[in-house]
Amino acid sequence: MHSTTLSGTSAESASCLQWGLIRNITPCFGARLVQEGNRLYFLADRAEFNGSFSDDETLRLDQAFPLIMKQLERMLTTGELDPRSQHSVTLHHNGLTYEADTLGSHGYVYIAIYPQSAVTR
Repeated sequence: MHSTTLSGTSAESASCLQWGLIRNITPCFGARLVQEGNRLYFLADRAEFNGSFSDDETLRLDQAFPLIMKQLERMLTTGELDPRSQHSVTLHHNGLTYEADTLGSHGYVYIAIYPQSAVTR
């Protein structure tokens, strides 16, 4: 885990833990999903926002998140995401970019979600 402040700078006393894939992109939503077999579970206390999403981006994230979770579960089933080896997958949906990787962790999938426009800002 990487400790950061909301501005993205490292700090020993930071109260925000970066749970997802570490990306130097703002805004970004990160989470560590729990993997059991080919199922994924989202735990709110293992997730965080870095920066602020617009109301429209927040709505699109809220609507797409369950669909992306199902897609990631399918990728576990097909082996495209493998709990034993690090391999990043990237999905694009409705103006948002979704990155996921197990990081070879045997039980977790780390994600980062950000607006596609944030990459060009």
